[in-house]
Amino acid sequence: MSSTALNRGLTPQSIISLPGVYRPQADTRLLAYALAQEDLGPATELLEIGTGTGALALSAAARGARVTAVDVSWPAVATARLNALRRRLPLRVLHGDFAARTRGRRFDMLLTNPPYVPSPEPGLPSRGPQRAWDAGTDGRGVIDRICADAPALLRPGGILLMVHSGMCGARETIGRLEREGLTAQVTVRASVPWGPVLRSRRAWLQGRGLAEEGVEREELVIIRAQHL
Repeated sequence: MSSTALNRGLTPQSIISLPGVYRPQADTRLLAYALAQEDLGPATELLEIGTGTGALALSAAARGARVTAVDVSWPAVATARLNALRRRLPLRVLHGDFAARTRGRRFDMLLTNPPYVPSPEPGLPSRGPQRAWDAGTDGRGVIDRICADAPALLRPGGILLMVHSGMCGARETIGRLEREGLTAQVTVRASVPWGPVLRSRRAWLQGRGLAEEGVEREELVIIRAQHL
């Protein structure tokens, strides 16, 4: 997909980002593009997992959806709430673990741009801006949880839209979702230049077999899954 197509999916001019909060980037724009293809309206209840600035949640709210957004970062929660106030859009923003904060609720759509960057550190970071991207040595520390919890969070017929890197295994994600009773497929792909985090880990990524020498582009994918 071209950068022009990605940019059509998100207009972040009115979005602000407090220090330490992940700013909308190529993966955000890719997910916005995928979200734009879905039918939303006042009857749609949507949950965004890892809302960051709230840009995507607010895009859905602007189309009439009833949106709940969750993030483990207090600065992200404050940023999303501030952006909702600035844009005068209704948005419920919760702090904490997505499964714990939404237990017992079901949604028509799950939207998520989770941490997916493979990291030399085996666990998930507990603080700092790297919580928005570092996801363990295989990049699946959060993705696997979402795959496991999606059936309990979705109504029958509900849809999950997830973006992540080709480095952390789209086929594995599809397989996990299908074992949980969802249908799943890659619907959008894009190739984007490496950012500073990947560039700083070049030798480690090559040693793990996650990147080839001389390659500095990353494949991003959208996985669309539906609860049967």
